[in-house]
Amino acid sequence: MIDVRAFYRSTIGKKVVMAVSGVVLVGFVMGHVAGNLLVYAGAETFNHYSAAIKANPVLLWGVRSILVVAFVLHLVAAYSIKRLDRAARPEAYAAGQRYGAATLAGRTMGWGGLLILVFVMFHLAELTLGVVHPSFSHTDVYGNVTRYFQIGWVVAFYTVAMVALTGHLYHGTWSMLQTVGIQHPRLERPRRVIATLVAMVVPLGFVSIPILIYFGVVG
Repeated sequence: MIDVRAFYRSTIGKKVVMAVSGVVLVGFVMGHVAGNLLVYAGAETFNHYSAAIKANPVLLWGVRSILVVAFVLHLVAAYSIKRLDRAARPEAYAAGQRYGAATLAGRTMGWGGLLILVFVMFHLAELTLGVVHPSFSHTDVYGNVTRYFQIGWVVAFYTVAMVALTGHLYHGTWSMLQTVGIQHPRLERPRRVIATLVAMVVPLGFVSIPILIYFGVVG
């Protein structure tokens, strides 16, 4: 029988937890962006979609609970791996040595993750709880979105967050595929193609909404 605690204390155990929780989170953002893009179908369709989600509170809160657990596990595993990495290299890197062949996305995972965390908290406060929305409605979700994304600084913050998400999704998807065993040299190119597609399609889908609303194309 596997000792779960001993496995998690190992570096590979933490990477597996980070990969599995990452799969859950990536799956959610892909589904979330697909739902958000229904805003282009108009107010009736988008509000009907939102109402359908809220109509099943057991499913809604079940999904939310899974996401919270996955999010916490992802953060804790990422922090633990970072600490283990620093402990394994107690001496400072020579200039330029640290980042050698690392990608920009990999080098900025920490700051990008922190920005995404702030964005998620703000996003929940504005469009889920409505505590910072100037005219929030529990029934007119389409109106909430179209009114809020007419505010310039909100659109700018949203765009910056999506840039951070791009890097995070690329490096995270690439590393996740490696952790689950897809690491043969022949699979290197397909792995990067998958990571690139995920990192481009999802953030572009998200950011297209506030930008098109702000410039009056939608709404």
